[in-house]
Order: sequence, then structure tokens, then C-alpha cells
Amino acid sequence: MQYKSDVEAADALCQAYKKLRAEIGKVIIGQDEVIKYVLVSIFSNGHCLLVGVPGLAKTLLVQTVASALQLDFKRIQFTPDLMPSDIIGAEILGEDRNFKFIHGPVFSNIILADEINRTPPKTQAALLEAMQEKAVTAAGVTHKLAQPFFVLATQNPIEQEGTYPLPEAQLDRFMFNVTLNYPTFAEELQVVKNTTGTLKSEVNHVLNAQQIVYFQQLVRNIPVADNVLEYAVRLVGKTRPNGELATPQIKRLLNWGAGPRASQFLILGAKCHAVINGKYSPDIEDVQAIAKPILSHRIVRSYHAEAEGLSNDDIIQQLF
Repeated sequence: MQYKSDVEAADALCQAYKKLRAEIGKVIIGQDEVIKYVLVSIFSNGHCLLVGVPGLAKTLLVQTVASALQLDFKRIQFTPDLMPSDIIGAEILGEDRNFKFIHGPVFSNIILADEINRTPPKTQAALLEAMQEKAVTAAGVTHKLAQPFFVLATQNPIEQEGTYPLPEAQLDRFMFNVTLNYPTFAEELQVVKNTTGTLKSEVNHVLNAQQIVYFQQLVRNIPVADNVLEYAVRLVGKTRPNGELATPQIKRLLNWGAGPRASQFLILGAKCHAVINGKYSPDIEDVQAIAKPILSHRIVRSYHAEAEGLSNDDIIQQLF
């Protein structure tokens, strides 16, 4: 990974992103915005929550991304009887009468946490340390996770019976909350053509783990102008109804606003968004382009907003 300058490395990341889009596009039809957010979260070293009804290829998307990135991939199906040790692993007594730690599925590069809201809080919390500290503590010993490490979680928005809504602290760990919509008529036609015949799409490897870690560091090195930094922090400040930046309208529409992690993710996401679009420094448009999926799960609407039928995205749009 020897590039002569950061500019050359940024161009390489832009090219790699385009290749990734092309490879993923062989398997996933449409869902352009979703693919963009997943890749931005990976290059920004964040995690992503995918919310959509069954059958929208959430799982297939994650498998395809793992394949194109040459990364180790594990899927954990969250169920009400899943235990924390099923995720992080457990200590067992070996033949030599000594305890040894058996690694759970969390020791992987990409974790698909399927239907994460189907498991009780105790098990949901088993992922918290892994997501934030990139490490797991078992029996008093801390085990580092392999780099890069991402959690891509899925959630079904319809069924609320037998589910445990994710607590705010855990939602806040996710960089993006991405909603998947139904495909258009043309897209669905293409999906049915591709999946009901004998056609097999081969996904080629584009990047490996070492290159991804390098590009994650590169994204952090990208300079940001002061006015863009201030814009991002002000945007988050406007969501806090008790803050000095909130307008009377926002005070009426929101009960709670976003925390400082939102400002950090806005800047990291804007840096990455700038690079994949061929720019060397983010501007205010880059912040706005990724603001909705970063802020939507960090604000809590008031009774007034719900009565007026305003979604979280509608309220964020007003902040621009």
C-alpha cells in the first residue's frame, strides 16, 4: 500500500469504491443509496443498522459486501433464547484440566446481526463492547477483535410483537440507520429474472482487510475546513430542544436531540463521502448528503410531530 501522496491514495479509494459498486451491483439490483451508506460506514470505521421488511435482500447485501471485500463473515441470527456466550464465546475446561476460551462468532471482520431486536437486552448488550472498544471481555480477560470490524444489523419495522426495541445507547453506536424501500417495478422485474433462472453472478474481490484499514486511516487524515466543522456541530446542536441553537419550531417537534457522537459521525461520513465523489475535502453538501441516516435514529419526535405526520427525515430536512 505505497502511495506517493494522500491525493494519490484518495484517488485510489475513489476507484476502489466505484469497482465495489459495480461488483455489488451484479447481485443487488437497485438499492443504490443503501449500498453507498454501507460502504461509507465501512470506510469510516462505523456500524450500520438496516431497517426493512423481509425479502429486500438485506442479508444478501451484507454477504455480497463481505465477499467483494475479501473479509471473514459471520451471521448471528438473534432469537429470544440467544445467550451472550453464543455471541462472544465461552470458557471451557480442556482435556489438560485448564480453562481455555473458545471464540464466538463475534471474532470475525463483518458480523451480520440478523433481526437484532428479537433478542433480550442482556444479549443485545453483548455486542456493545465489541462495537465501541473493538474488544471482548470474558472471565476478566480482554480479547482484541480482528481489524477491520463492522456490525451490520438488520431489523424488521413491521413486527413489534416479541421484539425488544434497541436502547438509545446501542442505537447511538450505529453510525447509520438506513431504511430499505421496496424496489421499483423495473428493478423487481430484473430481480425476478436474475433469481429464477440459472444465472450465477460471480463477485470478484476488490479490497482486502489490510487495504480497508489503510483507507480507514486515510479518511481520518482528510482535512476539513472550519466552516464545515462548525456547520456539522451546529446542525446537531439544532436538534436539542433545550439547547441554545434550537428554533421554536424544533422545540415543539422534538423531545430529545442527538449527542456528540452524531457530530463525529457527520464529519467522518462527510470526509468519506467527499473522497468517493472525487473531492479532497468535504463541503457542506457532503454533510447534508449523509445527515439523515446519521441523525434519524438519534432524535425523538414529540407528540406534535407525530400528530402532524412528520417523520424524522422531514424534521432533519427543516434543519438544513
